[in-house]
Amino acid sequence: MSIYVFFLVVLFLLAISDLMVGVANDAINFLNSAIGSKVAKRRIIMIVASAGIIAGALLSNGMMEVARKGLFHPQYFLFTEIIIIFLAVMFTDVLLLDFFNTFGLPTSTTVSMVFGLLGAAIGMAFLKVGDGFTMLVDGVQKVAEISDFINSSKALTIISSILLSIVFSFFFGVVIQWLSRLLFSFNTEKTIKYYGSLWGGLAISAITYFILIKGLKDASFMTKENYQLIQENTLSIIGLSFVLWTVLLQGMTWLFKTNPLKIVVLAGTFALAMAFAGNDLVNFIGVPLAGLESYKLYVANNGNDLLMGRLLGEIQTPLYFLLGAGLVMVITLWTSKKAQTVANTELKLSRQDEGAERFGSSAFSRVLVRRVVNTGTFFSHVIPQPIIDKISRRFDTTELDERTKNEKNPPMFDLVRAAVNMMVASILIAIGTSYKLPLSTTYVTFIVAMSTSLVDGAWGRDSAVYRITGVFTVVGGWFITGLAAFSVALFLSLFMGWIQVFGVIAVLVFAILAFYRTRLVHKKREEDFQSKTEEAEVIPTVFLMFEANNKGITKTLNAVSSIFGETTKGLILEDRKALKKQVQNTVDLEQKLVNKKSKIHQTINSLPPDSIEASHYYVLTLDYLKELAHCIKNMAEPVFNHVDNNHKPILPTQAVELTQIVEEFSGFTKMMIDTLASNNEAKLEAINAEQVRVIGLVREARKNLIKSIKKNDVGIKNSMLLLNILSEARNILIYSVNLMKIQNDFTNSMKN
Repeated sequence: MSIYVFFLVVLFLLAISDLMVGVANDAINFLNSAIGSKVAKRRIIMIVASAGIIAGALLSNGMMEVARKGLFHPQYFLFTEIIIIFLAVMFTDVLLLDFFNTFGLPTSTTVSMVFGLLGAAIGMAFLKVGDGFTMLVDGVQKVAEISDFINSSKALTIISSILLSIVFSFFFGVVIQWLSRLLFSFNTEKTIKYYGSLWGGLAISAITYFILIKGLKDASFMTKENYQLIQENTLSIIGLSFVLWTVLLQGMTWLFKTNPLKIVVLAGTFALAMAFAGNDLVNFIGVPLAGLESYKLYVANNGNDLLMGRLLGEIQTPLYFLLGAGLVMVITLWTSKKAQTVANTELKLSRQDEGAERFGSSAFSRVLVRRVVNTGTFFSHVIPQPIIDKISRRFDTTELDERTKNEKNPPMFDLVRAAVNMMVASILIAIGTSYKLPLSTTYVTFIVAMSTSLVDGAWGRDSAVYRITGVFTVVGGWFITGLAAFSVALFLSLFMGWIQVFGVIAVLVFAILAFYRTRLVHKKREEDFQSKTEEAEVIPTVFLMFEANNKGITKTLNAVSSIFGETTKGLILEDRKALKKQVQNTVDLEQKLVNKKSKIHQTINSLPPDSIEASHYYVLTLDYLKELAHCIKNMAEPVFNHVDNNHKPILPTQAVELTQIVEEFSGFTKMMIDTLASNNEAKLEAINAEQVRVIGLVREARKNLIKSIKKNDVGIKNSMLLLNILSEARNILIYSVNLMKIQNDFTNSMKN
């Protein structure tokens, strides 16, 4: 019996982990519209969301929905089997959601749980059928088949709901955002005065109805009669809410100059957070509580195994469990870095401006964009031009761009779009719930956000292919969620059901190691992504541009000199690990400079109008820095491949020559950096002379190599490698001096 106590402890530890990874993945549902539009300070947004989570957790009566839906028939499983099923489900859910969080992909926690239950039950059914289990069906004893244990229609319902939620969310998101933008345009400062309160009243009425239908449907005080009454009086409730909210918002606008759209977004944040805690995450504590109920039945039967038919009923969640779950969710919401990563995926895909894209392009996205462009061209010839011009003015972002041009961190989109995101998601989820359609909150909110950004022109010609690829990556991940949850839970159920306690311990150890590993992977991915997506440099004066050039040249020269020296040392010592690190350093260096070059448009725009000459030198400097990075990468990669392929080492005489060149280049680099620090033009001639001398050493080494080739002292691999190293060393020397000349010209230009 003590073994099963251990199993229960593991279940509840997994429940806490599941709550944490669940919040990390689902936080985008209720946070992103508020954060993306900067409706308030981040602290205020988090407080509103936290209040919604606590309210949702406490008002829920905690029914274990996934068990009640009957994906499998617990009356055919013994306690010792059902506890393994629950363990397999929880392990699968935690591992799968943590994996999605690591890579910043939003997915459905409900789908993960449902398909995990289905897979684990089938895994255990395999074992039972293999043992010749018999069951009583309609009064007839029969040998069990796997299909007798499973209710597959529920899985098909979930799959169909995924498709429905995607299609409906996209369609209504496009239509309502288009009408809203037509009404408000991007110049909301004027239009909000006329339509803001009316539109806000309608939006909050929809959100209020959403709270009643979705957020409070399982509350302890919400009886079936009250719920039925709400459904029968939908129009009256919405109409009365519309009048009350419109009057209230208009009064706040007159008295406090409050933007009604801010109230809409904050109300939507509270509502979605409340529904999330009240309905979605209760599933995560439902499975462990079902395990606890099963254990109580097992103990009441004096430790004798029995079938778990009583799990067919509803399982009530004690208040302290709900409060504890709510607190875990809130703490995770405030502290989880992975939640920020998942949130960033949606925000990056829906932001109004263009920039470094998180996803690449795919053949499908390129073809789709091409077809849409062609279709748009066709309709532009069919629709009368005056109508096109009138509509285009409502979607013109010129004034918005002017307002946000000088802002350091402008909102990713405006309050109109944020409010539409909240309103449409609330309406669709409320309608789906009232018709008992299992729509996923994640799917609805994500697709609505994508559709509204599409309408607003956020997916322009320069970003559309990347964002479409990103959307299809996320949507593809949703379908993979179900398949992966089913497959992993099936395997774990078979494994733990076969090996029992040792299997549980083995999976627990694996889960801990997997958590640790994904944490490292997430940290590395975020560091890499941050280095690739640094903000554009804001350089307000020509002097600061000169200083930025100096700083960039110094950092790059130091990096190149260090990589050159370490690569040569690694080649001589045949140190594969050290060389691999240097190759990665060259990749990072090149990527940073490429990213800097991609931001050159914003950087130049930040300079004053009379900075044409300075901008010219800045562009030239970046070009040469990029060439330097390219040269050192072209040197390091062949050296690593040479050692990695276990080719013959270089000759001792060649090692001496390379070491001498590295030492001379290091001194040459120090000389250039000292010159940059002092802005001493007189040293430029000395630098030119030093360059000629070091290039002479490179030339001499090349001649010696040619002599060795003539004598057949070196092989093909050796000679090709050395020729490449010497060639790139010469290029580095040439580009370095060119940089110094540019900076000298920049100095003279500033004086003039």
